[in-house]
Amino acid sequence: MSDEEKKIEDLDSNKEVKKVKETVEEIPAKELPHRDIRPGMVIRVHERIKDISPKGEERERIQVFEGVVMGMGSKGIARTMTVRKDSKGFMVEKIFPLASPNIVKVEIKKQLRVRRAKLSYLRGDFKRKLKEVKE
Repeated sequence: MSDEEKKIEDLDSNKEVKKVKETVEEIPAKELPHRDIRPGMVIRVHERIKDISPKGEERERIQVFEGVVMGMGSKGIARTMTVRKDSKGFMVEKIFPLASPNIVKVEIKKQLRVRRAKLSYLRGDFKRKLKEVKE
C-alpha cells in the first residue's frame, strides 16, 4: 500500500468524520418541517424573537408574518421560502429558513392559483387578483 492509500484509510476510520456522516444521513427529507408549502400559498409564519429592553432584560415574544409565498430556495436542510406582504402601503419581503429553530409554526391560510415556481411578477405593476384554488 502507498502512503496516500494509508492516509485515506486513516481519514475513513476517523470517528469524528463517521459521526458527521451518520448524522447527515439520519435526517430524512420527509421529516424536514413544512414540506407541503408551495409558491402561491398565503401563510402565517409565527417567529420567535428575542428582545432586550432598555433596562437590559431579555424577553421573548412571538411575531406573526402573514403573506404570499413568492418562491422556495435551495434544497434539503438549507431550504428557504420568500414571503411577501403589504405593510402600511409598503411591500415587505422576508426570507425564512425552514429548518430554523426560531420558526414556531406555519399556518396555511389558502392556496392561490399560480403556474410558476417563482412569483417575481408580483413585485411589478401586477394589477389582477390571483384566484383561490378550491379543494
